[in-house]
Amino acid sequence: MSSPLIDQPTGTSYPFEDVIGTPEALRAHMGYASQRALDKEIDSIDPHSATFIAHSPFVLIATSDASGRVDVSPKGDPAGFVKVLDEKTLVIPDRPGNRRLDGFENILSNPHIGLIFLVPGRDETLRINGRAKLIKDRALLETMTWREKVPTIAIAVDVEELFFHCGKAFIRSKLWQPEEWADPSGIASFARILIDQTKSTDTNETQMNCLLEEAYEKALY
Repeated sequence: MSSPLIDQPTGTSYPFEDVIGTPEALRAHMGYASQRALDKEIDSIDPHSATFIAHSPFVLIATSDASGRVDVSPKGDPAGFVKVLDEKTLVIPDRPGNRRLDGFENILSNPHIGLIFLVPGRDETLRINGRAKLIKDRALLETMTWREKVPTIAIAVDVEELFFHCGKAFIRSKLWQPEEWADPSGIASFARILIDQTKSTDTNETQMNCLLEEAYEKALY
């Protein structure tokens, strides 16, 4: 398979010629937000936001460690899996994963968190920024049971900033229009990618596919 990467020595930064380096230069180049764009930000979960969260089966979670290294993790479940407790608090249940725990460890050293909620078919997204903590409250976790599995941990978020993001990115990408999707056949299978990136020599692609299918079937909850 040919590589889509530009020919550049490994481990070196691309030699960009014109880099914006200050807030002043950024604003001079891009301008300023409209007053409406600024006014749409609120600091709590209103009824519109709560309804959107209740219809969302998918959220992207951004965290960073104490040094600022950023991680973004997807979380998905049946719509409404994120529970709104009150106008300032929401809770995201955890499900079985690979136990890397990158986001969880980030929260322990830096509680700042960013969320983007998606609703299939809607071009707008909901963005929330706040502070997070890891919780194990049993009674609360039991309310987020799915397929008879109680999550063992959850992320509680204290909402500080909230606003809806317009749908331009989704309209441009045509994300919800299958007839416009690029053909994914040129992308290697996940099994092939794992073997190549981990430099595995004791598992072939067929075996890795079987392992992945078994994990998807038996370890979702």
